[in-house]
Amino acid sequence: MKVTVLDDYQHAIAPTAAIARLREKAEVQIFTEKLGSDDAVMSALKGCAAIIPIRERTKFSAALLAKLPELELISQTGNHAYHIDMEAATARGIVVSLAPGANSTTELTFGLMLDVMRKISHSDQALRRGEWPLVLGYVLKGKTLGILGLGKIGTEVAAIARAFGMNVIAWGPTLTQERAAKSAATFMPLDDVLRSADVVSVHLKLSEQSKNLLSEPKLRLMKKSAYLVNTARGAIVDEIALVRLLQEKTIAGAALDVFVEEPIAKTHPLLKLDNVVLAPHLGWPTDSGFEGFANNAVANILDYMEGKLTRAINPEALQHRRNEI
Repeated sequence: MKVTVLDDYQHAIAPTAAIARLREKAEVQIFTEKLGSDDAVMSALKGCAAIIPIRERTKFSAALLAKLPELELISQTGNHAYHIDMEAATARGIVVSLAPGANSTTELTFGLMLDVMRKISHSDQALRRGEWPLVLGYVLKGKTLGILGLGKIGTEVAAIARAFGMNVIAWGPTLTQERAAKSAATFMPLDDVLRSADVVSVHLKLSEQSKNLLSEPKLRLMKKSAYLVNTARGAIVDEIALVRLLQEKTIAGAALDVFVEEPIAKTHPLLKLDNVVLAPHLGWPTDSGFEGFANNAVANILDYMEGKLTRAINPEALQHRRNEI
């Protein structure tokens, strides 16, 4: 079997022990630069039966999948497959399985939270300009953290928040009082979370229901002293409205690792604001994150080769492939 790793920009997958194990069973090629056009991707994947895409860097449209007749398996790193036309993949008998990494997003959430509230980056930049800034920071202890989405990452965030001495309240589209209580959080309706929290931290999956969930009216429910932290997906927040509120100082600040369009445009108004901390989607690319990606992605492929893949998110694709045979 020929296997291709796509978009390993950080050269982080190639040296892992998991890829070494895969090389013993399959022919492996690794691309460390963006291929760009569909034609370039098609050429690179010629004769390839399985691919390991690094996150969502290459989009697999129906048109592209139609040009990959030998492709059988996409072992997708991460927890989502937003960039894959799942209907087309299933119809063509292409199995898609997920390969999660480590939850390094949890740690980054607090890095961003501390940064924006204690003005760390702001002070660092001032020092480099020869200044000695006198700033007033805000501690986490005693503050109320409002978590939107109490899934795996949200639950970890809640635990760390309690260690900081924060009070934790939470909302989610399917969250119940009982589930929230298991994380020592208090369930509240969304509007009440936004009104009550000193920090709102977003950990929802992007869906039709969550897209633009934090609209301008919702954001205006937040306290003037409150901060917004988003390490989930940019499109969950109305970015234009957020810029407006930050410019008006209607909320105290924001720390963002995700944006509606990535990379963020060089002329984006967020870049001109002094009450935001911005990161280029750093939640997932870490040493342990890539190790987890590699281990799980390779395990998916080896299981598939042995006919015992259990993590397919479209298992019906296997039946399509059998019907073709």
